[in-house]
Amino acid sequence: MNRTEWSLLAACAAMGVVSAGLAVAATTWRIDPARTRIAFAIDAVGYPQTQGRFDRFDGRIAIDLARPERSSVVFHVQSASVDVGSASFGDYLRSPAFLDADKHPSIDFVSTSVEKLSDRSVRVSGELTLLGVTRPLTVDVAVERPAGAAQTLAFSARTHIDRLAFGMNSGFPLVSRDVDLTITSAAAQL
Repeated sequence: MNRTEWSLLAACAAMGVVSAGLAVAATTWRIDPARTRIAFAIDAVGYPQTQGRFDRFDGRIAIDLARPERSSVVFHVQSASVDVGSASFGDYLRSPAFLDADKHPSIDFVSTSVEKLSDRSVRVSGELTLLGVTRPLTVDVAVERPAGAAQTLAFSARTHIDRLAFGMNSGFPLVSRDVDLTITSAAAQL
């Protein structure tokens, strides 16, 4: 999915959960590709769970620590970057049967709201566009500020998407409709 985003996106919004000793105005953060992992898992009858990841993505987060609700996240994942450890199966996932990467090269997430849940978590709501179809997605994100890393935020999120809602119905019902997503990342202040 994703130049994704999904990387979640939401996590970034989490910036509002960081201590208010930082700048009061919105600051921009960039997702660190070297410290980001966008993983997915899906079940199919008679087969072990398929696990994979997306390797190419980018994202930016605007964080207003004083007013987290003014924060925003934009995330893009290159659908052709899907990797499941098998070249032929990866090609099949990039085909029109699933990601249709030639026609839909990007999976995009754009936040519509960010809500602070606690000092270490936020809920990011937004719109996920996959296969040219846009649907709402809400993600709870855990946020940490690594010790000694004033210009870095780390976050993690888990969610799932209903692939049928985006028109990705190949293999159903033998292939599950739910795709589990796990995103771990770090963002650096620009």
